[in-house]
Amino acid sequence: MTDHFQNDPPSELTTGDFSGAEEPFRLFADWLRDAEAKEVNDANAMAVASIDETGLPDVRMVLLKGFDEAGFVFYTNFESKKGRELLATRKAALLFHWKTLRRQIRIRGAVELVSDAEADAYFASRARASRIGAWASKQSRPLESRFALEKAVAEYGLRYAIGEVPRPPHWSGFRVVPQAIEFWHDRPFRLHDRIEFTRAGVGAPWEKTRLYP
Repeated sequence: MTDHFQNDPPSELTTGDFSGAEEPFRLFADWLRDAEAKEVNDANAMAVASIDETGLPDVRMVLLKGFDEAGFVFYTNFESKKGRELLATRKAALLFHWKTLRRQIRIRGAVELVSDAEADAYFASRARASRIGAWASKQSRPLESRFALEKAVAEYGLRYAIGEVPRPPHWSGFRVVPQAIEFWHDRPFRLHDRIEFTRAGVGAPWEKTRLYP
């Protein structure tokens, strides 16, 4: 899993018309690189939408932690609300919005789990306090007081005071495997540019369509 196509040269598509792009991943890499250079905070922030057991949509912000042609990866507590919803439906939608660049990208697709090796490697790269927090937090569930959370953090800090902090069994990553990716760029008078890439399945060729604003 790579965070960028680091060996690719910058594309002329990053600053002008992007209708010449023939596949979405290189264009996504270009736009993310632009965002990292110009957005003040968290250029990799994205909204993740899921569906609960009643069919009601749910959405929240998370951080993209890696992407390649296989999909877009983020990590979470599988016992959280989003974790349970994504495990149940195995479908998700993502949204990146870069206000400074006046761009957004929408992604829809199936959800799969990352490998244990991927999850272990990313968990080990996190700050020690964040790894302790992953054990202490019963994410999305009722919390009786802030003190109860701080007590849990202290208890797990003592438990793993020496040596590495292992990855909790309920903490891992999701990969959203895209079926559709839409690029949107603001233009004057709301005559925005919209290009959508769709495919019938993994490995199938991408089809590109220009959309009305």
